[in-house]
Amino acid sequence: TDYNINHTKVIDDSVYMVINAYMDNGYALLYVTTDLEGNVIEGGLRPSSDLMTHLELYKAFPDVNAVVHTHSRYATALAQAERNLPCYGTTHADTFYGAVPCTRHLTEQEVEEAYEKNTGCVIAETFRDLGLEATTMPGVLVCKHGPFTWGSSCKKAVEHALILEEVAHMVFLTEQFDTRVRVAPQYLQDKHYRRKHGEKAYYGQK
Repeated sequence: TDYNINHTKVIDDSVYMVINAYMDNGYALLYVTTDLEGNVIEGGLRPSSDLMTHLELYKAFPDVNAVVHTHSRYATALAQAERNLPCYGTTHADTFYGAVPCTRHLTEQEVEEAYEKNTGCVIAETFRDLGLEATTMPGVLVCKHGPFTWGSSCKKAVEHALILEEVAHMVFLTEQFDTRVRVAPQYLQDKHYRRKHGEKAYYGQK
């Protein structure tokens, strides 16, 4: 991809932050370890400024073990447009159970007082207000900012980031073909999500 990724993972109450930094010979993965309060335990660099956002998500969503933040093109465009990401088809429904929400604006006071921390807080607030579960909705669009995704592992969190960008691109293309397109029927969304997730999942070869 051509976009930057920062991600974190929790192991034994420590947070491992991977910073995707550009070096002379290309991209290098640089590691910084902190505790759950953001204090550096190991590593010669400062953690990403997004760390406090990630820490708030770990506090709000106990089942989340890894968080990814990108500024991928189409998902970020939707966030800038202050739009939820609608579920127009089964590609979306396989991973995200319903429309991926866009948060409210942060207030000027929230930005000035603790911008990164309050970014995490507004994500948690959005999920509380909408009655969403982080396990069935593993991503969000932060208004005027961009996408955050998460999962049970770094691999899953990155996978969700890639799928989120792909379905955001599909939304853009779909709306070019039909400006009055409707979301997928709920029964179809239910079927595609549940056949891949939960106790009765049966999709794929085992």
